[in-house]
Amino acid sequence: MAEVAVKERRILVAVDEGEESLYALSWCLNNVISDNPNSKDTLVLLYAKPPRTVYPAPLDGTGYMFSTDMISSLERYGKEVADCVTEKAKKMCKDLHDVKVETIVESGDPRDVICEMADKLAADVLVMGTHGYGLIKRAFLGSVSNHCAQNVKCPVLIVKKPKTK
Repeated sequence: MAEVAVKERRILVAVDEGEESLYALSWCLNNVISDNPNSKDTLVLLYAKPPRTVYPAPLDGTGYMFSTDMISSLERYGKEVADCVTEKAKKMCKDLHDVKVETIVESGDPRDVICEMADKLAADVLVMGTHGYGLIKRAFLGSVSNHCAQNVKCPVLIVKKPKTK
């Protein structure tokens, strides 16, 4: 009997708090992941934690200054959100048997974090959702998926959640 070559792929999925990214993960699990013995896929779930905002101390005393307690509360909240998102994403992957699932949480602008991690991990494909902003919102807010599609070296699969009727 001839040996079947084992295909090894690193599939990077960007996840965040939005339902669009979880839809993209679900779509990826149903359409991209190979859950069979002849596949050695590694699914990497990436959460880009927004960078901590730095608040300079006011010079004239009229502004507000955050206490160290407030700053640590904000940092704790950011970690809780990241943990919640990655746990939810991992639970969606619980039925995968022959697929290794990893989670990574990185701080920084999501556009930069996703592009850097796709290159660093030598991802075979990047899967991400899109918010589907119109032209005006996209001009002001920027499109993470568009930025990644233009700057990542691997193929990018942008999954758009169907509009509900």
